[in-house]
Amino acid sequence: MRAIRVHELGGPEVLRYEEVPAPEPGPDQVRVRVEAIGLNFIETYQRTGLYKLPLPFIPGQEFAGTIEALGAQVQGWAVGDRVVTASGSGGYADLALAPASKLVRVPAEVDLKLAAAVLLQGLTAHYLTHSTYPLKAGETCIVTAAAGGVGLLLVQIARRLGARVIGLVSSEEKAALARDAGASEIVFYTRENFAQRARELTEGRGVDVVYDSVGKSTWEQTLDSLRPRGYAVFFGNASGPMPAIEPLALSTRGALFMTRPTLAYYIATEEELAWRAGDLLNWMAAGELRVRVDRELPLAEAAEAHRLLEGRKTTGKVLLIP
Repeated sequence: MRAIRVHELGGPEVLRYEEVPAPEPGPDQVRVRVEAIGLNFIETYQRTGLYKLPLPFIPGQEFAGTIEALGAQVQGWAVGDRVVTASGSGGYADLALAPASKLVRVPAEVDLKLAAAVLLQGLTAHYLTHSTYPLKAGETCIVTAAAGGVGLLLVQIARRLGARVIGLVSSEEKAALARDAGASEIVFYTRENFAQRARELTEGRGVDVVYDSVGKSTWEQTLDSLRPRGYAVFFGNASGPMPAIEPLALSTRGALFMTRPTLAYYIATEEELAWRAGDLLNWMAAGELRVRVDRELPLAEAAEAHRLLEGRKTTGKVLLIP
């Protein structure tokens, strides 16, 4: 089979398209014939070494397709089932493995490509708004990178919960997308102080929560945007790793809360995964949640896909197609 493999850490050029042996499923795994792979920022962190993986490795944990082979202990699944996972391994390939416990069945009404486009980012948006800081009707949140893959889903789900959304974007094109998703106000955070604008838009009070996926370049304004006892939820490092933050920085700004969540701890059980994924796929099947696919690229062009993602050249999800 063909796959993208990383032999050394570095820029997008280290992503090599090459022939590799087909993986064999372990006792509790399935092998999936991959139809579409969801591109995620975590793969750029793994490629550069910010997140460590043993070399060589095949990136990719989010993909959709059909089951081709079952491990000896797998029950409840059959060859040919349509599935998606955000917890697989070796997804940048024709064939990939996933734990049976981390599979989600894809309804017939949902295209497999859209399932691959929504799952990891959709699960992230779901846990952020339903669990990390459960948004309530009438509350106000800031969503950074509001026209990105997670951002567009976050905006829609926050509006579904009855919250007011201030969307941070960097261009007029992205502003239009965030507004269309449901953002009440738009702030161009690359050319204006969004903490100051947040205060103006909330009559000096500050927002209830900031969902910040940018990190290094936004963290200080994120803290300055919050009401007393507000929540700073840092869930990404798109501009680079954040510096160490002294606890006093939270105290002097109004006894703030700060957290750095990650998806694995919010889909730790099969029941929690089924709840979150079930909501997403059911909303999609009913036409109540829209997933924007920015573009599809052949798997062989994974390096170009990484360049686009890191260069902020995308709005919505990028898919790789084997």
